[in-house]
Amino acid sequence: MLVWAAIATFIAVPIAAAATSPLLGYRDAVYILGGFAGIVAMSLLLVQPLLAGGLLPGLSGVRGRRVHRWTGGVLVMAVVIHIAALWITSPPDVIDALLLASPTPFSVWGVTAMWAVFASALLAALRRRFRLRPLAWRRAHTALAAVIVLGSVMHAMLIQGTMETMSKAALCVVVLAATAKVIADKGGAPRRPR
Repeated sequence: MLVWAAIATFIAVPIAAAATSPLLGYRDAVYILGGFAGIVAMSLLLVQPLLAGGLLPGLSGVRGRRVHRWTGGVLVMAVVIHIAALWITSPPDVIDALLLASPTPFSVWGVTAMWAVFASALLAALRRRFRLRPLAWRRAHTALAAVIVLGSVMHAMLIQGTMETMSKAALCVVVLAATAKVIADKGGAPRRPR
């Protein structure tokens, strides 16, 4: 219960803090939806490595991998909503970001993480068709996961927005720690059947 309570706290506190931000008063509903989709995506990055590593109580083995796949799909949808809402609000800003021509550094990190999310999802969807060996699959998926996490953390930390600074920083630190632990534990080697 302590593990689940800690995860819930690290996810709920930044969302609650963002929901009470005075900056929301100056934004329309679509922009707010896009912002919260980004916060949800960031929160899912805490859960994903823990699921992959079998570190969540009651969600290890086959069950954990199944939830990991579903959560990955939700993550992709959250990213799509995040980008689509920003597109509706300001197409020129999104075009500049996608072309890496934006003057804001957080855009480059966000776009990098976005493409890594899409590449990871595509790789997972086409894994059998590509006939990747377990070691090659794990290394590619792990490398993309590292890019997603690093890019997302940098993106979030550089934005001065509705997310409260301390809770956002705490979420980013635990996302980095969880990802680093799982990557270190796995070591890039495929599991051997028992």
